[in-house]
Amino acid sequence: MKQGVIYILTNPSFKDWVKIGYADDVEERVRKLNGSECTPFAFRIYATYEVSSRLVDKKMHLIIDKLNRNLRSIDEYNGHRREREFFAITPEDAYAIFEAMADIHDCRHKLKKWAITPESQREEELAEDISDESTYRKKERCANYTFDYWKIPVGAELVYCENESIRCKVVDSRKLEYNGEIMYMTPFAQLISGKKWLMNGPGWVARHFKYNGELLAIREDQTEEQ
Repeated sequence: MKQGVIYILTNPSFKDWVKIGYADDVEERVRKLNGSECTPFAFRIYATYEVSSRLVDKKMHLIIDKLNRNLRSIDEYNGHRREREFFAITPEDAYAIFEAMADIHDCRHKLKKWAITPESQREEELAEDISDESTYRKKERCANYTFDYWKIPVGAELVYCENESIRCKVVDSRKLEYNGEIMYMTPFAQLISGKKWLMNGPGWVARHFKYNGELLAIREDQTEEQ
């Protein structure tokens, strides 16, 4: 008879949380979760541990609650208390608990860490980029991100960190020249990154371009400190 598993699921939509639960068929469970349109990105299986009976996940929840009650997602909705299967721990820490359980019962062979698929890897990178973009857009409300702000003179050459053959020249406080074309930073960032959803070109340029060997984001930090 096929055994069920307790699982650790991750989702780039909420990277600070993991879902820990039980399923007779974890892949079918994930398919059902990902059939919903309530989350921007899909759940993926981080790890599983084979168990011989249901409700073992509840014991796992109890262990985590004993360690720190504040780690579990608990709220009230329409007067009802909801204790969810989400915990504010890293998947690595959750896996360490699974490892301890497997070692105690001499069942390490029942523990499995799942390989990340290329699609899941792309989603995690995209979620990280969007998170960074959101952070910089919030900061941008309080700062005027221009080449003047970074103390970079007109005519300066900027070098792309990921491919130093990609270089551009500062034309004025907001525009640059690339391959003979003058453009603002946002369309330039969209062109180089291939990410048309980018809205904060200056923030992206700051994180990916260097001037005189120094990342623009570092110059930004130094400017803010001054």
